[in-house]
Amino acid sequence: RTITTIRAGCCCVAVVVASSAATARDRARCEESAESQSLAVTSAAARSRRALRAATLPKEVQPTTKSITFSNMLFGKTVAVALAAFGGAPVAALVAHQPAVGARRRSHQPAQQTIVSMSDPNQFGQGPSLQWGGTDTTTSGARKLSEALEEADIERKKAVEEAERRAKWQEMERAEKLRKVAYMKEMPDHTPAGSVSEYMFKEGVKETLEKLDYDLVGLKPVKKRVREIAALLVLDKMRRKLGFDTAVPSLHMCFTGAPGTGKTTVAVRMGQILAKMGYSRSGHVVVATRDDLVGQYVGHTAPKTKEVIKQALGGVLLIDEAYYLYNAANDRDYGQESIEILLNFMENNREDLVVVLAGYKDRMDRFFSYIPGMNSRIGNHIDFPNYEVDELFEISQVMARDLEYTLAPGAEMVFKQYIQRRMQMPFFSNARTVRNAMDRARMNSAIRVFDQAINGYNPMVTREDLMSITPQDFQVILDEALAAPDDAILA
Repeated sequence: RTITTIRAGCCCVAVVVASSAATARDRARCEESAESQSLAVTSAAARSRRALRAATLPKEVQPTTKSITFSNMLFGKTVAVALAAFGGAPVAALVAHQPAVGARRRSHQPAQQTIVSMSDPNQFGQGPSLQWGGTDTTTSGARKLSEALEEADIERKKAVEEAERRAKWQEMERAEKLRKVAYMKEMPDHTPAGSVSEYMFKEGVKETLEKLDYDLVGLKPVKKRVREIAALLVLDKMRRKLGFDTAVPSLHMCFTGAPGTGKTTVAVRMGQILAKMGYSRSGHVVVATRDDLVGQYVGHTAPKTKEVIKQALGGVLLIDEAYYLYNAANDRDYGQESIEILLNFMENNREDLVVVLAGYKDRMDRFFSYIPGMNSRIGNHIDFPNYEVDELFEISQVMARDLEYTLAPGAEMVFKQYIQRRMQMPFFSNARTVRNAMDRARMNSAIRVFDQAINGYNPMVTREDLMSITPQDFQVILDEALAAPDDAILA
């Protein structure tokens, strides 16, 4: 045996490398001895690390490293001893074993030597916490724990403040209720709250309803329903004046009917009434369709829907042909997301948003069957019936009056014939068809007066010529409708 002793300072580390043996029993005994000594050296290194962590090192002392390598050429064992001395005191040693000679001989790989130095503590599986001036993981953990405790304390304070605020609010609510009860007991039953006419006039509701009668022909059920809603709002405001409890009624509406029956006009008038009664901030009307609410890809629908709702806050949101928002044949349709957002806003923003859904009655009924939550949030269902022929002629007179035209004698009969023929053809749109007919009649009147002036029949154009729509002007569009087949599409 060869025994090598290394001394540094007052401590020493001995590493004994076994020499070759003649028999296999000797080789095994040597391997066991080397392994036991390796374990002893590793244990000494661990004790040195713990001593290094606990000790306070002076700044002027700089570590020095000495490395000594011993090789056992016979068994392929390589022992690397690294001594890090602080003031001459040895700190640790590490023994690294290489494969045996037999294994190396089988793999035909050359023997390697490994030198490990204590100057790099990471070689021993330890982090920077063992280095002088490093950051200890326990310190970081303690800092995080203190932050968590501080955050928990802040949350506790917020919860206490919220509980105190809630208790204060409940106390104020209780005191206000007691004051109101006492006031109601002392108030005589004959205390005047004011006249309905006074409220109707002062708030401008009467003017709005009169304008609705002036602009819209027919639609008696619709006008009756609008008056009922206005009566509820007026009486509710009178109750509020005397101190009664009031609640904002469900003002969301559904307008069903064919195109051109006045749904948009009624929505505008309702917005004006709500604004004058104080149930909406501005009373403006935002008209939207599926294209305005539903996106084309994932994540696009929510921003579009919220943007339209944001524009309509404080007024009325009219969704025309609302049944197109839901597509029952496509499970991946994005309209369902838009409907969910609308339901949320309709429930949580009733005081600042009135939603009006419009469309054909049969399709709206089917839409409500798919979305029952939407039907339960609509408090006012108003059906707009189709106009009769006489009512459509009255609408044409209203349009002529607004444009400062007059219908000549005989024009009524020709116009009614045209309307009757147009009702038998597809895409009849009530008042919109009347508006298109009036535009065509005005154009024919302009062509007639222009040709007469150019050809010399009537070179001087009078005021009556500029304001009159004759039966001839309607006869032109009637002849076109009579000559067209029943399935033809006309304006």
